[in-house]
Amino acid sequence: MTTGILVLAATPIGDPNDAAPRLAVELTKANVVAAEDTRRLKRLTSALGITPGGSIVSYHEHNEAARTPELVERLTAGERVVVVTDAGMPSVSDPGYRLVVAAVAAGIRVTCVPGPSAVLMALAVSGLPVDRFCFDGFLPRKAGERARQLAELADERRTMVFFEAPHRLDDTLAAMAQAFGAERPAAVCRELTKTYEEVRRGGLAELADWAAEGVRGEITIVVAGAPREVGTVDDALDGIRSRVATGERLKDVCADVASRTGLSKKALYDAAIAARG
Repeated sequence: MTTGILVLAATPIGDPNDAAPRLAVELTKANVVAAEDTRRLKRLTSALGITPGGSIVSYHEHNEAARTPELVERLTAGERVVVVTDAGMPSVSDPGYRLVVAAVAAGIRVTCVPGPSAVLMALAVSGLPVDRFCFDGFLPRKAGERARQLAELADERRTMVFFEAPHRLDDTLAAMAQAFGAERPAAVCRELTKTYEEVRRGGLAELADWAAEGVRGEITIVVAGAPREVGTVDDALDGIRSRVATGERLKDVCADVASRTGLSKKALYDAAIAARG
């Protein structure tokens, strides 16, 4: 029996003209379209001038667990299932991941229609380093949990990307300033590709003060990674000795210090051995 195919289809994050040509093709030939919001799907297909060829079902965070087995059953029966969310790529901070896992477990082919991405666009326009980055999605809503997660990221040297709701933006930026430092460079990207698109750049504390006045729209935050520590091999020796005295392996400590400072791992190790003598 021929199995179906699961298609994760990226949708525009604002301007419908950004839709990939293949999106319209997939929507018209799908046996079933699973949409996060069927009303938004209707507006999108109207803008694209198309009519979905198959049935349309809702697929969102509140019914994802219950609807996934039904969709897997249709996939194993040979149908083509297209998943769309309100904006961007399904499964990236949106419904879809659960279905992907189930489809892979069932041996069903999974592919996607590439398209607009708020993460990549925000990185590109932020003015911050883009050679290495990480995406952390939405931070916890509770202040204590958010502070703990940010503390874990305080030494992250890659550029970091987050999503946030507009009414929590000022609190989140203030928490980031507390965890990362008031002057850590960042960019708040608002309403990307839409009429009132705005990119606000500055230190975290400055951005938190700006956001306190009230901000609307879809928000993506980009934060610079932690800067390398500056110092010499001699400056690092006391810290290395202290960590080794607590039971850490010298090689591991030297590797960690080298990664954080840019100093030579061999030079640190040799200096620590010489200091023992």
